[in-house]
Amino acid sequence: MTETTGARPHLLALLRERLAAAGDEERGALWRLAEDGRELDANLVRLAPGAVVGEHRESVLDVLLVVVAGSGRVEPDGLALAESAVLWLPRGSRRAFTAGPHGLAYLTVHRRRPGLTIGAAPPGTVRAAEPAGGEAPCFMDRVCPACGRVSEDPAPVYCSRCGEEYP
Repeated sequence: MTETTGARPHLLALLRERLAAAGDEERGALWRLAEDGRELDANLVRLAPGAVVGEHRESVLDVLLVVVAGSGRVEPDGLALAESAVLWLPRGSRRAFTAGPHGLAYLTVHRRRPGLTIGAAPPGTVRAAEPAGGEAPCFMDRVCPACGRVSEDPAPVYCSRCGEEYP
């Protein structure tokens, strides 16, 4: 097992404080794990009251979802989400989220997506390190910050439902 030189645990965020600092109008990804050399991705996401993240499937990664504030439902199973609920979303599973009357804030955690490759590397090949930042989890970069609709467009500019500009 190798040890990363200088690797030390450190406090990254206080989620309740981040939610409070964001104000009531700020939606979408409020915080992202962006530490160099990490093997995980994590996002703090807030949905408006009644917002819907349309049905989608994550085919590569398992995702752990922890409800930080508010309530909602996950479909197609109709599971109720409440503060402190921990939900495992296995890769390949279908899911859609609906925020409750006070909105829904949750933390998602999953391993970083593997870098894109074509075919297998020849034996003895050393691959360059993946750039920091990784790829957004699931389709969160396609979720409208105002209404929560998931865009079919891989690089949306405006929401086709409410007209909100994507960040």
